[in-house]
Amino acid sequence: MNSLNRLAENIISCLQDYIKGRGFRALVHFELEGCYQKATGQPVDYQRVNEKLLAFGIDGEVVAEYWSNQWEYVSLFNGQSPLKEAHNLARAIYFLPQWFANQGVTKTLIKPVVWAGDNGKLAAGCANIFSGDSRDVHIPNAVQINVSVQDLLGNNLLVSGDFAERLQRSLLQTSLASCLIYLPEEEAFERLALKSKYGLAEELCSPIDISGGHQGSVALYRDIGKHNQKMGVEPLIYDDKNNVLVSHENWHKTARIEHRLGASSEQYNPFLNVIYTLLNVIETIDSVNNHESVQSDDYGQLPSSLHDQDNELGAITLFKNNDWFHQSIDRVIAASSFPLKPITALSIGRQIQQDYLKQFQRPDIFI
Repeated sequence: MNSLNRLAENIISCLQDYIKGRGFRALVHFELEGCYQKATGQPVDYQRVNEKLLAFGIDGEVVAEYWSNQWEYVSLFNGQSPLKEAHNLARAIYFLPQWFANQGVTKTLIKPVVWAGDNGKLAAGCANIFSGDSRDVHIPNAVQINVSVQDLLGNNLLVSGDFAERLQRSLLQTSLASCLIYLPEEEAFERLALKSKYGLAEELCSPIDISGGHQGSVALYRDIGKHNQKMGVEPLIYDDKNNVLVSHENWHKTARIEHRLGASSEQYNPFLNVIYTLLNVIETIDSVNNHESVQSDDYGQLPSSLHDQDNELGAITLFKNNDWFHQSIDRVIAASSFPLKPITALSIGRQIQQDYLKQFQRPDIFI
């Protein structure tokens, strides 16, 4: 593990300790999309992959996604800590290409866009019926963060009151300046423009900007999910054909906020994204405890590149100028009993922000 991730681990432990000291517990879960290329027409046996995940203690499973040869790693709700969840995703990104290769996959694509990954055009007015018109579909792959908060009795704070709306608003407010954390490569910004640039609005459903609401990019789901389905339905009794006869609806358990702006990438850092999520949880907890009023804001438009373009600041500059990220880390550390001390002249918050920015520095060119 590199020094950036070791420092991030310590910060996550400190943030978890702070949240626990306030009488709460944050639950963070990831979903990661990707694709694969295979010489034969034989599909991947996801059950074999899931057995590997279980054997390695990774709280997740892989399922088939919508487009051809597209898969999704889905975190399981096993009560794991945010730190364990960061390790889960980091290990999944590392091991999945190896386990797919064992089944004849020639290339595993953990990247924001798989160019010409499928073809077809949806029939007018249809959500899943294709017309005879065939054209390339560039497949967007996302990383989604799901977050909820419990009290120490296990009650979900997103069920009632305004805690959920406060947390959602905090994520909306911080998403622009922090977008380098979840959009870590140039192609991630191509993903955001796929629908408008290639006329794929009917075929693709990925969010393109920072928005709230029920179907937005930072969406709050309580009893109804993003496909307008009932949340938290748990099967209780099956018949002999494995059809559900009796089920129980427990949406209080599954109510959550989904941050859906992230791009799938081998450069995606789960540890930094857990820090980002927990800082928003802490900000929300403290705003409620301090009886702060809820402010309404214009959340802004995501940049079109990592780098500055004409009159637009890129993601790197936005994060470099982002005081909220490092100041929030340092504020929590200062108020915490967790033994975490800076080892350089920089504060812990500034240190991890600078360490992350280093990987985006363009190399000097000598003539």
